[in-house]
Amino acid sequence: DDAATNDDFGMMKAMLRRRFSRLQKERDDGAPVPDLVLIDGGKGQLSVVLEVAEELGITDVPIAAIAKGPERDAGREAFYLPGKAPFKLPQKDPVLYYLQRLRDEAHRFAIGGHRAKRKKQMTENPLDGIPGIGPSRKKALLAHFGSAKAVRNAALADLEAVDGVSKAMAKKIHDWFQS
Repeated sequence: DDAATNDDFGMMKAMLRRRFSRLQKERDDGAPVPDLVLIDGGKGQLSVVLEVAEELGITDVPIAAIAKGPERDAGREAFYLPGKAPFKLPQKDPVLYYLQRLRDEAHRFAIGGHRAKRKKQMTENPLDGIPGIGPSRKKALLAHFGSAKAVRNAALADLEAVDGVSKAMAKKIHDWFQS
């Protein structure tokens, strides 16, 4: 999976594949297609979007990218269109202001989603996902091992030694973390 690494282009490809695949399904169901796909980024990001769109056969949706200037200054944005030289809009142009707001709102939305996902991951206990582990077994495992990480690394025999955990449940827990 491209998004498994901490790489912006890989994560972008994974997100675009999901979104463009959904676009194709929605289109098949009669939903309208976007008037424009506007990417926050430059030539590199634009090429990733074009690659995924071509891979999925999406050729009828205009795609553009907007990148902040070299010092990441608002107002010095460059715009990228496929097959064209980058260009800038005049600083007082209302279209520039509108596109900046779109970009900034998309960025705010993405950051909020990322923070929510990270918060959930930080508060989520890996034991919660194991079928058959309720509050009492979870409490017993954590009391015995001290942490979910220690449960994850425990040997099968050590799991079997926990009060309230049968041999079958110990195997289930062990297999869950080893797969």
